[in-house]
Amino acid sequence: MVLGGFQKNSLIDYPGKISCVLFLSGCNFDCPYCHNPNLVKGSSPPCFSEEGGLYDFLEGRKAFLDGVVITGGEPTLENDLFSLCARIKEMGYPVKLDTNGSRPRVLKKLMDEDLLDYVAMDIKADPFHYAPFVKGDYQPENILGSIEVIMGSALPYEFRTTCVKPIVDGETIENIARIIQGARLYALQGFHEAEVLHPEFFQDIDPRYDDDEMMDLKAIADPWVEECLVR
Repeated sequence: MVLGGFQKNSLIDYPGKISCVLFLSGCNFDCPYCHNPNLVKGSSPPCFSEEGGLYDFLEGRKAFLDGVVITGGEPTLENDLFSLCARIKEMGYPVKLDTNGSRPRVLKKLMDEDLLDYVAMDIKADPFHYAPFVKGDYQPENILGSIEVIMGSALPYEFRTTCVKPIVDGETIENIARIIQGARLYALQGFHEAEVLHPEFFQDIDPRYDDDEMMDLKAIADPWVEECLVR
C-alpha cells in the first residue's frame, strides 16, 4: 500500500467528526480538474517509511480523533484496502471512504464485511457522459451500480459533484439528481483554483461557477433529493 498523502486532522472531511485523512495513490479516472495530480500519477512519496508508522500515529491520537477518512486517488484500487480498514476499525475508529464509484463490487464487499461507517461518492458528470472528459473506456453500469449499492445500504452517505465548466451544467445536475432521486445528501462543490491534473484543459476556459450560479444549480437538484447543499 502506498500512502501518498496524510493530513493529521480535519474538521470538514468527516461530517460531525474530527478526523485524519489518508490519501492512497493511484486512480483509474483522468479528471482534468483533479487537485491531487501526484496521487493520480502515483508519484507521491510515501508518508511513512513503514506502514506501522500509520498505526502508531493512530494509536497515539485516540484521545483527539473521532474518525479516519480514506481517500485518494481511488482507494478501491488498492488490494490492501480491506486489511487497512479492518485494522483501523479494530483500533476503534469509524472509517469514511471517498470513492469515484467505479468499483461497485469492492464497495459492496467492504459494506458486507462491516468495514465502513460513511461513504462519499463523487459523481463526476451524467453517468452516461463521462467521456471524453473523465474516462473514455469506462462502463456507466459501474457508476449506476455503486449508486444503487450506496442507497441500498444502511450507512450514512453523500453524493458529490464538482461543478466545473464545461463538464457540468444545469442539465448535468438534473440528470444526476434524477438518478439519485431520494438521496439523503447531495453536495455541489465549487471549483477552486489549484494545481490540477490537466491545466491545459482550462487554457481558454473559465471553469468556475459564481455563487449565484451555484445556487441556481442547487435549485435544480433540490426537488429530487432530501438535502442539497453547496460547499
